Amino acid sequence: MWYLFGSRRRKVSRGFGPSIFWKYMISTFLDLTVRVGCRLDYESTMPTPALFMLRPRVDDSHLVTAEQFSVSPGLVRQEFQDSYGNTTRRAILQPGLNTVAHDALVSVASRYEERISGQPAVPVAEIPAELLRYTLPSRYCDSDKLMEFAWDHFGQIPHGSERVQAIADWVHANIQYRFGSGRPDLAASDIIHRRYGVCRDFAHSVIALCRTFNIPARYVTGHLPDIAFLDSGSPGDFHAYSEVYLGRQWWTVDARFNTPRIGRIKMSHGLDAVDGAFGTIYGEANLTYFEVWSYQVNPAQVMLGSERDMSKRLDGTPLLRFA
Repeated sequence: MWYLFGSRRRKVSRGFGPSIFWKYMISTFLDLTVRVGCRLDYESTMPTPALFMLRPRVDDSHLVTAEQFSVSPGLVRQEFQDSYGNTTRRAILQPGLNTVAHDALVSVASRYEERISGQPAVPVAEIPAELLRYTLPSRYCDSDKLMEFAWDHFGQIPHGSERVQAIADWVHANIQYRFGSGRPDLAASDIIHRRYGVCRDFAHSVIALCRTFNIPARYVTGHLPDIAFLDSGSPGDFHAYSEVYLGRQWWTVDARFNTPRIGRIKMSHGLDAVDGAFGTIYGEANLTYFEVWSYQVNPAQVMLGSERDMSKRLDGTPLLRFA
């Protein structure tokens, strides 16, 4: 089984002022707090330009309530929105050791992601012009190489959410997750051939197969805490998944876990992993340390920048816990 989550916008009452509305949202809908962030160490021999895409996107399914970002001793030169609307920070890494640090508290809802069915595919002639690019092959989602495979396996399944479901089910059942097996030179067709990979490979495979049927699909990166979900014990990492455009709205498809989750926090989206890279380095700078965290906390007991006391973690267990 697979699950999709629809991002539906809520109508804001004009009787609420902005601060009152957000307090109401946090207390009523966004009733859990997740601490997310990372520490990335780079060794460089010369000043090196870099881009970092670590800030959660503005989204009605979560709200960033506090955030810190720094590059030390490098300098943050600029913050801008890329062509996909992702917040990107431009920096210059300095010779020697550079530490990139991000820490944030994010309010999320305690409800499970929504499962859907019966969502129709949007006819190509009616797909919004700005979304047509998500129907085309890209560097890691080489749908042009998967046409025959896709039609042989999914061509007889009704177009729309049933076909997307079948694609996600197949990827979940036939691609084995192997931590640390990711490679920057492998596209979706390679993963489907070798039958194992990491979360980005699951996402690329779903996206490429959906695009063979002209279903817009895009690559997403973010954080996925283990709220009401047993911690697998794998080291912390960013999470990659996909979104498909059905019924004239975007839905999340996560073939890696294939079960509804709580507290997903989106950072970026684009055609594939090129557009969702957490760091893009223009020169020689080696990543020597990598740590990512995403876990539920009691906001009254946590300060940004403080040491992470995992004994106070509220997730990682099948039981949904509140602060």
